[in-house]
Amino acid sequence: MRATVIHGPHDIRIEEVPDPEIREATDAVVRVVNACICGSDLWAYRGVAARVAGQRIGHEFLGIVEEVGSEVAGFARGDFVVAPFVWSDGTCAYCLDGLHTSCPQGGFWGEVGSDGGQSEAVRVPFADGTLVKLPKETAGEEKLLPSLLALSDVMSTGHHAAVTAGVRPGATVAVVGDGAVGLCGVLAAHRLGAGRIIALGRHGQRTAIARTFGATDVVAERGEAAVEAVRELTGGQGAHAVLEAVGTEESMRTAISIARDGGAVGYVGVPHGGSAGVDISQMFNRNVTLAGGVAPARAYIPELLPDVLSGAIEPGLVFDSTVGLDGVPDGYRAMHEREALKVRIAF
Repeated sequence: MRATVIHGPHDIRIEEVPDPEIREATDAVVRVVNACICGSDLWAYRGVAARVAGQRIGHEFLGIVEEVGSEVAGFARGDFVVAPFVWSDGTCAYCLDGLHTSCPQGGFWGEVGSDGGQSEAVRVPFADGTLVKLPKETAGEEKLLPSLLALSDVMSTGHHAAVTAGVRPGATVAVVGDGAVGLCGVLAAHRLGAGRIIALGRHGQRTAIARTFGATDVVAERGEAAVEAVRELTGGQGAHAVLEAVGTEESMRTAISIARDGGAVGYVGVPHGGSAGVDISQMFNRNVTLAGGVAPARAYIPELLPDVLSGAIEPGLVFDSTVGLDGVPDGYRAMHEREALKVRIAF
């Protein structure tokens, strides 16, 4: 089969690799229908996150089950499924607590020795604990596929930011970051009943999506200017809940500074490019809570799926480009150069 392989910074290739096969009785093999390029993939593409030459890449996909191991009970050939960006056994103490990302037997797609999601097929360890079954008829609903795909990562991650920041009905929420995760954070806050949502972003196409998703205000400034703008919009108090979806020192500093006293920051931006920029004294003096981390998408997908199927939320709007597998290297370039927000891969 063919798969996306990274050989170094800015060196993404489509290569022939061995077909996946059942290795353990709990495995499944899934033929990929849709995958995508994530903003976090760009850190490997840019050389910020280390990768081994020849390593697979990609961690978001929808697909059709082709084969299952003898101990897989919940899935059969022909099932349409979504895979969260981490596999997990579904039975350990962490999985039972809804923290599948801490599963001792879990892992991330594209790790050395595992398949990446940007490929024609994937071996799925612990299929029963990892995959979520979708209605079979939705496999042919082209308009719905992008939103189902978003559940694998960005919508679940935006939701995690909102949940850990304590978004509640009527709350004022600020979202730092106008990438796909930040935009899904806006959508998640709106879904949870936020009364006012301030999106921090300066790219017109992206802030337009933020407005569609429920943002009531847009702040284009950065740094101290952004802090001042949010304070002005909120009568000097700041936001009850802040969703941090970038992962830089500046974005974290901004997020903490625009939280109101007694507020909370839900951080989901993958840390990169320096320290987290957390000012413990500022947080202590103002009773600001910091929570978040890697989103346990497997715990959230069943909750979010009904709203996607009903059309109540449409996170798939973050995809503004679709390519075939051969177009993936150019998709990376387009996202790197901000010509595309998020690229979907259709097989």
